Amino acid sequence: MATSAENPGVRTGDGWAVAHIDAIGEGPGFRKIRRALGVTAFGVNAIVLPPGIDTGPHYHDRQEELYFVHRGTIEIEFGDGSSEELAEGAFARRPADRTQDPQPRRCRRQVPPGEEQGVRALHDLGGSP
Repeated sequence: MATSAENPGVRTGDGWAVAHIDAIGEGPGFRKIRRALGVTAFGVNAIVLPPGIDTGPHYHDRQEELYFVHRGTIEIEFGDGSSEELAEGAFARRPADRTQDPQPRRCRRQVPPGEEQGVRALHDLGGSP
C-alpha cells in the first residue's frame, strides 16, 4: 500500500485506490476525485456547496453527468425550465448536450430551516458558511 504525493490521504495498491472526500480538498468547490484516484474511463467530481451557494449554470457537449446528494438538500435546475429538490441519498442524471442549443443546468444547496439569517449575514460579509 502507498500514498499519493499530491493527495497524501489517498491510499493505493495494485490496481486500486481509496480516499475520503475530506482528503481530496478543502472548503467549498469541486473535489477532483478522478485525478486523485487515477480514474481514466469516466469523469468524477464531488461538489461541496455551503448552504445558499450554487454552481452557476453550465453544460457539457460530450459528458453525461450523474449527481448524488451525500449530505443536505439541493435544488437542481435542468435547463428546460424544470427543477427538482433532492434530499440526502438522491440521484439525478443529465445527458450530454449534443445539440446546437445546450440547456445549462445549475445546482443550489438549500439553506436548512432556521439558518437563513446566518447564511445571509455571512454572504453579506463576503464569508462562507
